[in-house]
Amino acid sequence: MYSDTQTAPVSKVMLWAGRTMSAITSLFLLLDGLMKLLKPAPVVEATARMGYPENLILGLGILLLTCLAVYLIPRTSILGAILLTGYLGGAVSAHVRVRDDMFPVLFPVIVGVLLWGGLFLRDARLRALLSLRS
Repeated sequence: MYSDTQTAPVSKVMLWAGRTMSAITSLFLLLDGLMKLLKPAPVVEATARMGYPENLILGLGILLLTCLAVYLIPRTSILGAILLTGYLGGAVSAHVRVRDDMFPVLFPVIVGVLLWGGLFLRDARLRALLSLRS
């Protein structure tokens, strides 16, 4: 069985665990991005509570969906993960700035861990890059 990048063998369990982690994360980010495009009242209210004007919501949604698309393309998935890490870091920063409780601050971190964990499990290039063995 080959990884999603077809560079080296990977166990079936590892590949499917990575795909599952990536799918869960991607579906959440897709939903978040679509909600920013549709701008329902709860999204507008939450954005205002975070201190951002309503006119930025659409741009944030487009940015998120673009980064997600880059992540979902196997050849550019590492770049997409880097871009999404920046996006999620901004979310952490915004929650810290408004002094939110611990869960809203940590949730983007959890999403980022799942994002990178799924990629690590399904992408042999990333495992080789991060290998602790020589």
